[in-house]
Order: sequence, then structure tokens, then C-alpha cells
Amino acid sequence: GNCSFDATPNDLDVAAMNIGQYQNGAVCGACVEVEGPKGTLKVRIVDSCPDCPDKGHLDLSRSAFAKIADPVAGRVKVRWRAATCDVQGPVSYRFKEGSSQYWTAIQVRNHLLPLARLEYKKNGEWVNMPRTDYNYFVEKSGVGTGPLQVRLTAQDGQTLEDTLPDITASRTVSGGAQFKAP
Repeated sequence: GNCSFDATPNDLDVAAMNIGQYQNGAVCGACVEVEGPKGTLKVRIVDSCPDCPDKGHLDLSRSAFAKIADPVAGRVKVRWRAATCDVQGPVSYRFKEGSSQYWTAIQVRNHLLPLARLEYKKNGEWVNMPRTDYNYFVEKSGVGTGPLQVRLTAQDGQTLEDTLPDITASRTVSGGAQFKAP
């Protein structure tokens, strides 16, 4: 999906967010609790849904849909609300293929709360890395060499700081902490 996450065959309870609320990738990795005719289920947002133009619409995976409604129903009315994700351990950081000291793209994974921004420290100052609609924070001119200090801010204002090793393309590294549930 648009959020560029790896496939999760052991966790198929995922959804695509309507294009209006997708917010150019800001909801990638966030979770919502969906209530349908057969019950309630928590899903993780992994994609955008261009065919879901109306606010409030979700496109659930087959697995997720079957848990909240009869699959033959096709479309059903649901209610959903933002929810914390059921994650274990600290956040992690994925360096996109092609990342280097000259062009750097970082994806944050395994986060409990939706992310507002990612910053890195340059010459003693925090610099915002713009987020793309494909869910990577990108510094087009790169972040340089050596360990990289980063600061994550969740949408509720919580922050986490980590020091990442040298930028290595296609590598995922573990952070040191996780956000706290509200």
C-alpha cells in the first residue's frame, strides 16, 4: 500500500483510509477501532483509498471485514475512532533503499501513536524532515555521516529521542523507547 510497509502475513487486519483523511501519509501506521454489524476490531492503516472520497470511509482488508460484517454484504455502515496500536517494544527506523549521507529517507515503524513529525539534529539545531505521501521522512540533501540524532513527535505532543547508527540503505534499526498510551 501507499504507506510502504512490508507485508504482514501474520497480521492481515489492516485498512486503507479515505483520501481526505489520509493526510498525505500522516495516518500511516496509526490504528483505528472499527465497529460493524458483527462486532468491533482494531486495524492498522497501511494504505490510502482514492475510491473512498468521503470522510469517514475505510477500505478494510478481507480478513478485517469478515470480522465485523458478512463478506457478501460488500459495503456496510461502520463507526470508527482513533485508537492506540497494539505494539510491543520500541519504535524502529527503516532506511529506504538508496539512502545515504547524500539522500536520506527514514520510515518509522512499530509506533503506538500516530506521528506528527521526525526531526534530526544538524549543527546543534533540530531540522524537520518532510514526510512524503508514501510514508518516509526525506531529507533530499541527506543528513551527512556518523550517528544521527532524531526526535519523533506523536500527534498528541509526546516526543522520543534516539541516536541512530550510520545511514545504511535497506536497514531497520531499533529505537530505544516507545510512546506512552494516553
